[in-house]
Amino acid sequence: MRFVSWNVNGLRAVLKKNFYEVFDQFGADVFAIQETKCHPDQVELELPGYHQYFSYAEKKGYSGTAVFTREEPLRVLHGLGDEYLDREGRICALEFDELWFVNVYTPNSQMGLARIDHRMQWDDAFREFTSGLVEGTLPDGSSAPAKPVVMCGDFNVAHEDIDLKNPGPNRGASGFSDEERGKLDELIAAGFVDTYRELHPDEGGHYTWWSYQHRARLTNAGWRIDYFLVSQSLVDRIEAASIYDEVLGSDHCPIGLALDI
Repeated sequence: MRFVSWNVNGLRAVLKKNFYEVFDQFGADVFAIQETKCHPDQVELELPGYHQYFSYAEKKGYSGTAVFTREEPLRVLHGLGDEYLDREGRICALEFDELWFVNVYTPNSQMGLARIDHRMQWDDAFREFTSGLVEGTLPDGSSAPAKPVVMCGDFNVAHEDIDLKNPGPNRGASGFSDEERGKLDELIAAGFVDTYRELHPDEGGHYTWWSYQHRARLTNAGWRIDYFLVSQSLVDRIEAASIYDEVLGSDHCPIGLALDI
């Protein structure tokens, strides 16, 4: 089963560039996007053979996630179950026969860590949400079959020094603060595995986001902040974990995961 994730930095914008070309190129079973910046009624996608599911922010032109899947899911969740945290359309979770698929666009802590308290609240709620799915508990407290989780998206944090070009000058800054990195540590400790780092433990220089400033993409001054994480029980099924840094169209590039499912 092949999964692809891409922060498109505006779906309507990337549709005018290369979205369909990239989408067709991968032929994924499940294709997730983040930062759609639109409501479903603002865009018409022609994706024959795929079911489309959107989660969107109350504020138009902001945030948002979507999942396009060949297989119709058993159930779709559009939030963590927290009215305050769910206003920005940052979760689109689909239940399939063998697993849960969770697409996430994690809040940015912003310049000077201005939104770090909100970010910490989000990270704790997200960890509780994904752990609950593994254990068979839905956000409303009801029960569901316990299943492993495949999660992906823009987590807005570089985990280790190897995950960004210039760790020294960025230490403590938004996206590389001890607080944010620590929350990713906690998520991994809850039973999830960073698939790319699992298969490429010492491979640096591969990033998923580049600032539009200072010719960052040309000099590969990037950050790896987009991930596929899976439940520990799925580790032996990982066939490939990829970063497609040659794909343009956004300030992020797509990432991929192949599982033997």
